[in-house]
Amino acid sequence: MSPTRTARFSRLHYAWIAAGVTFLTLLVAAGARATPGVMLLPVGNEFQWSRATVSSIVSINIFLYGLIGPFAAALYLRFGLRRTMIAAMLLLAMGYGLSTWATRYWQFVVLWGFVVGAGSGLAATVLGAAVASRWFTARRGLVMGLLTASTATGQLVFLPWLAAAVTTNGWRAAPWIVAGATLLAVPVIGLLMRDSPRDVGLRPYGETGVPDAEPAAAFGNPAQRAMAVLFEAVRVRDFWLLAGSFFVCGASTNGLIGTHLISAAFDCGIPEVRAAGLLALMGLFDLVGTTASGWLSDRYNCRYLLFGYYGLRGISLIFLPQALLGPTAGLAVFAVFYGLDWIATVPPTVKLTGEVFGREKAAIVFGWVAAAHQVGAAFATYTAGTVRTALGSYAWAFIGAGALCLIAAVAVLPIARERRALA
Repeated sequence: MSPTRTARFSRLHYAWIAAGVTFLTLLVAAGARATPGVMLLPVGNEFQWSRATVSSIVSINIFLYGLIGPFAAALYLRFGLRRTMIAAMLLLAMGYGLSTWATRYWQFVVLWGFVVGAGSGLAATVLGAAVASRWFTARRGLVMGLLTASTATGQLVFLPWLAAAVTTNGWRAAPWIVAGATLLAVPVIGLLMRDSPRDVGLRPYGETGVPDAEPAAAFGNPAQRAMAVLFEAVRVRDFWLLAGSFFVCGASTNGLIGTHLISAAFDCGIPEVRAAGLLALMGLFDLVGTTASGWLSDRYNCRYLLFGYYGLRGISLIFLPQALLGPTAGLAVFAVFYGLDWIATVPPTVKLTGEVFGREKAAIVFGWVAAAHQVGAAFATYTAGTVRTALGSYAWAFIGAGALCLIAAVAVLPIARERRALA
């Protein structure tokens, strides 16, 4: 082995440190996003609010979380990854910390809806896409899978802890836990995160050939940049297929299961802590499934991967109402099959976005695709709460989301058959 090759293998590329810090940031942000699902029932009980009322607060949070995404991608270019990540953690800490004193609906809307929603949007899946694209040439799909899996890990770490704290000490314990965790992440980001490989005198991991020039988009108004890319993207058919399928993804994951599964399980006589454990189990399988999805997206046709993911998810959701009413084994089966592809759709969607729109604009375009994801999540959050209030059951909300997934499975097949990058 040559000395150059030996040196390359003996030294850890800083890209892996940047990915590790990003994983931690996304993990804590995922815990913050999962928190309302644990507090939905106790907050409603304390203030005598219906499921629809509390769900409307969470739907605002999820909608803003998605809307911020494309602008966050432009902010990463304008102000850098490190500053934006720190701002996200501070917003999450402030929103949840102050919410422990909230007593009125509008106060929860401002704090949970707008402040936490904005912080979540700055530390969303689009952050993982930006880091993977900026720091990695080789292993990009695998890294995107690992960063996306941080959402599952966040659930696995936080949900049982939060559910036990809420059961023992009331719902206000959960926001304090999240506020503390986000504040602890700030010094780690400040000390270790770097904005690009050039900051440490390196090239992206695995990159060969002539180095790319520094993107001109690093300067200028981030909002104008995000809107300009959107106006170009909407003229491409594949953008609508990507955004539409991701709308369904959001409607069938954090908007529905992440927000309402604990409440639906409680309606069927399953204790909240056990239901939170079910979500954590799903998170464990999602960690495996999403990481594997990143590996697969480097090797296989991403359209067919998405077809399989959406189809499996649709069948799982249609089965869920029966599983909630049946024996425990049925819920375990649902947790395994649904968990394996909860957010496994992200790595192939990110890769297809890059194939269609090019590397330079992929993060911003994916930000708009992710915005559609959160519009779908907000829609499902509010709709499922309304269905439960009107019918006394979540069954039709789960079945409807499953049917949407089956439609999305077919809709993704034409994506990227003709590659077209934005000029």
